[in-house]
Amino acid sequence: MHPTPQIVFTARGLTKTYHMGEVEVPALRALDLEIREGEFVVLLGPSGSGKSTLLNILGGLDTPSSGEACWRDHNLASANERELTEYRRDHVGFVFQFYNLISSLTVRENVALVTEIAPQPMRPEEALERVGLAHRLDHFPSQLSGGEQQRVAIARAIAKRPDVLLCDEPTGALDYETGKVVLEVIARINQELGTTAVVITHNASIAGMADRVMRMADGRIASVEKNPHKLSPSELSW
Repeated sequence: MHPTPQIVFTARGLTKTYHMGEVEVPALRALDLEIREGEFVVLLGPSGSGKSTLLNILGGLDTPSSGEACWRDHNLASANERELTEYRRDHVGFVFQFYNLISSLTVRENVALVTEIAPQPMRPEEALERVGLAHRLDHFPSQLSGGEQQRVAIARAIAKRPDVLLCDEPTGALDYETGKVVLEVIARINQELGTTAVVITHNASIAGMADRVMRMADGRIASVEKNPHKLSPSELSW
């Protein structure tokens, strides 16, 4: 029997409340979760359900109002800004809906920005080869399609060999066929490198490729479903 993968993320009683003047807006309400090493998890839910807030806390971009959020044995809820910066640099790759590429830099240079600060990076050329863009190294973002730009963003995220890849609506700005190509890349990184992948989406069809699906509503995990028959992205339809 294979050993059970270690738990890498734990949340207990996690809350996040935003203050808009005198109004309090709860984004997370006493949320609990566990995510294991190497899992592909989809966080599914409508806008306003708390998905992005949760992802930002797991990624060290935001801190909770109360409760516990841990990466392995590191308590993200009580970490200071220097500790969160080191955590993001050493362990987390981010992929957002919008690609955040620097227009004046080539594809290779955009990826190299990350490899220069990571402790054990892969070469930019290797990262770009993994996302199928070895032939685009010296192009600028304006010379690429939306799907190609998103793959550059993924290459940039994985070039530092992160333990976890956090993806916020990675296909949200893409058409159906291009979105499937991007999902294929994320799935391949998860399988080949063993990178824990957490993808948030409002698109229920994407849930078919996950090991587990966590459905969010009103700032809580409403249900957790194991997926016994994972689909490849090419088999998805939405």
